[in-house]
Parts: sequence; C-alpha cells; structure tokens
Amino acid sequence: MPTPPPAPLDGGTTGYIQLPPGHAVPAPTPAAALPDVHHAGVAVLLIGPAGAGKTTVARFWAERRRVPTAHISLDDVREWVRSGFADPRTGWDDSSEAQYRLARRTCGFAARNFLANGISCILDDAVFPDRPAVGLGGWKRHVGPGLIPVVLLPGLDVVLERNAARTGTRRLSDEEVATIHGRMAGWYGSGLPIIDNSRHDVATTARMLDDAVTRSLHSPPPW
Repeated sequence: MPTPPPAPLDGGTTGYIQLPPGHAVPAPTPAAALPDVHHAGVAVLLIGPAGAGKTTVARFWAERRRVPTAHISLDDVREWVRSGFADPRTGWDDSSEAQYRLARRTCGFAARNFLANGISCILDDAVFPDRPAVGLGGWKRHVGPGLIPVVLLPGLDVVLERNAARTGTRRLSDEEVATIHGRMAGWYGSGLPIIDNSRHDVATTARMLDDAVTRSLHSPPPW
C-alpha cells in the first residue's frame, strides 16, 4: 500500500496542495478572444429565488463540463446543522444570519480548496440585491474577485409551481416565494447576466449559462 502523505501542520495546506494566500480566485484579465468556457477553470455563483431551478441547473452544468467541476449548494451545507437548525420558514433572526454566514464561509473554503486542486466549481444561493447580510460582498470575500455571478430568474408562476412540488425545509409559503421573487427583480439593471429560464429546459438553460460565463470571462461585469 502507498504511504499516505503527512497531515498538514496548519490550515494553509490541504491534501497535496498548498492553498494560495488571500483571494484564491483572481479577477480575470479581459482577453482579445473569447476563451473556451468548456475548458476554463472557473468559479461561478448561480443566484436566484426559491424555485428558480438553481440546484438542478448547477448540477447539470457541473456534470457535463469537459474539466473537473464541483457543485456546492449553500442550502445543502446549511442543512448539515441538524440539532438547532435555523429553519428559514420561521423567519430571519440572529441565529439564521449566523448559520447563513457560517455556511457561506464553509462553501467559500470548499470552493478555494477545489480551485487550488484544479477543480472548477459552481455555487448556488438566493442572494438578495437589497440585503447586505445576504449579499455578494461576502461571496467575493470568501471565494475571490474572480467569482462569476449569474442570475437565474424565471417568471413568478414558474417558481410558484416548482415550490409547490417541494417538501421539507425547502418548501416555502406562496407569499414568501412571491416576496423573494419580487426582491430578486432588483438584479435587473445591476449589470449582472440574467437568464430567464421560464420556457427553457435544463439543457438549454445550461447552454445559456455557458454563454453568460464566457461573456463574463471576456468582460467581467462590475459588482
């Protein structure tokens, strides 16, 4: 049997790879020609309301890339907390915010770890344009300025239908879904790429995501 590598002495190493200091994902430099998104190493943040299809699209996109790619779902990481879980259906309070921040830091570390080991990643989260505690700034701090945000925003009727098919903590009331969807409309005019997947299947939406990521690599949106 091969001898396993020695355990890292501190938090600066993981596996065989020395983690880069500071921001692991540098801001991209605009290129003269569009890079091939299928082979590029990237970190993508897929934003959208509950029922937008973020997790489904992110998983599909990650599974079909030509380079190793991981999918990191913030909701999945939040639900690692079993006893004392801050259920989003009971409202937003200090405990909810603390667990959200902890999950986001955990996702950010995972993303940097994957990227340092040559694996791209896509994260998904319901990031609000008008709520600093649940905003883009934290993701930029934890992953790096090269993170590519893309908004997935289908129509309200679509997210209501998808939410109705959910169970457990992922299912929200119609009123809450409508409120979240309305606040997500604030991303229009933000400069971020927005995909309306109301009438598109998962494969088509994933191709549109490829296009959005390619454009962002060539000309990073201001955020």
